[in-house]
Amino acid sequence: MIVPENRHPLFGIMLYGAAMNEFPRYAIYYAPDADSALSRFGAKILGYDPFTGNDVLVPGDLIMQAPDWPAVIKDPRKYGFHATLKAPFSLAAEATEADLIAAFDDFARMPRAIPEISPVVRIISGFTAVVPDAPSAELSTLAQACVEGFEVFRAPMTPNDRARRKPENLTPRQVEQLDRFGYPYVRDDFRFHMTLTGRLAPERSAAVLAMLQQRFATLDLTSLRIDRIGLFHQTSATSRFQVLRHAPLTAT
Repeated sequence: MIVPENRHPLFGIMLYGAAMNEFPRYAIYYAPDADSALSRFGAKILGYDPFTGNDVLVPGDLIMQAPDWPAVIKDPRKYGFHATLKAPFSLAAEATEADLIAAFDDFARMPRAIPEISPVVRIISGFTAVVPDAPSAELSTLAQACVEGFEVFRAPMTPNDRARRKPENLTPRQVEQLDRFGYPYVRDDFRFHMTLTGRLAPERSAAVLAMLQQRFATLDLTSLRIDRIGLFHQTSATSRFQVLRHAPLTAT
């Protein structure tokens, strides 16, 4: 249950569902350091801290502005504040969690260019999210390295999993990427985003965007190094993702 600071009476217990058939699931995400202002900002907006697995107090003034906030953040809250690098997957039959953790640690230790972005809040495909102000080739390279580097651990999609991605609505390239990597938005279709809301109706999005931009501006965050990765874990269809491992990346 989201716990608002002023105990707004419209808040209630929220149940979550997932269409994936196999659990547990894992994902490689960017998540800012747990003690950072950005991490606290995301946790308050979503009412959930994936580092602790605990509910977080939603600011009371936000509830006053948007009494239906539980519905607005229902979907992203399940995942915690993050940006996807390797989309959620079930473990391949021959892989173990210990194997995945070891590979995750090895990946983090490998020297690489550390992307740096100017973060802004924008609407992306109907969702409000923290995104880079401009494209970053280094960020795309990091994302694809995660996609390919952990592919050996991903179990094949089931027919239901594939249908859930609605391949009929994807481009031919995205369908090919879905079948190759289990996720269509990789390579040239990758867009780094740290989701703050679910999909909003056009008549609602402008007001929510302005509100979140104003709140984000208080962080005075003009530059953000994507210098760490998180291994997230979901135990069942009704559970939320939690941080299993979090590690800094090694700079060249």
